[in-house]
Amino acid sequence: MNNTTTRLAPLPYKIENGVRQYNFKRSCQYLQFIGKQKFGANFRLHNSDKEILYKLLVYAIGDKKECTRLNLDLNKGILLNGPVGCGKTSLMTLLRHFHDPPTQYVIKSTREIATEFHEDGFTVINKYGKMHKIYCFDDLGVEQSMKYYGNECNTIGEILLHRYDLHAYEGIVTHATTNLNANELDELYGNRVRSRFRSMFNLIAFNKDVGDKRR
Repeated sequence: MNNTTTRLAPLPYKIENGVRQYNFKRSCQYLQFIGKQKFGANFRLHNSDKEILYKLLVYAIGDKKECTRLNLDLNKGILLNGPVGCGKTSLMTLLRHFHDPPTQYVIKSTREIATEFHEDGFTVINKYGKMHKIYCFDDLGVEQSMKYYGNECNTIGEILLHRYDLHAYEGIVTHATTNLNANELDELYGNRVRSRFRSMFNLIAFNKDVGDKRR
């Protein structure tokens, strides 16, 4: 986003006694504004998503009181679950503007990561699994297991295991989006990975029929 866009955007907060005081309505207006700037004039937030938006926003700004009330753990990442077309990727992209510092995490498609493994091999697992950087892995489950010189690997599953270790021992969080349910994730990545999700993520989920209504 360029400086002109930032200056024109309606700020989502007021500063009182040197502290940012966020307002949900202003925050939604801000998301709507920057969403149109980034994704085009047809971008819009939906009234039916207010509960989802509120949870994502209080997490992003680090509101400890509201996160506790909503059973959100600021020490964990976000797993945003919902059907294809509900706007998961767009929201996680826009929410980076609310984190401190902005763009705190890097959004990376799991399909792209799997392709990187096919081309570059096991260094890709270390690149995304062990680096002290916050990632949001987009679309868990759309990728395929890839081979590198005949060696097949569930690339994302291995990366998630390393990310669990980073979280457990160094407090580095990971975010992700997916349209798969718990059983599908278990089947794809195995129980060893799936069992760690509860420790790694706050689950925030759209209604399962939302995506169909928006396509």
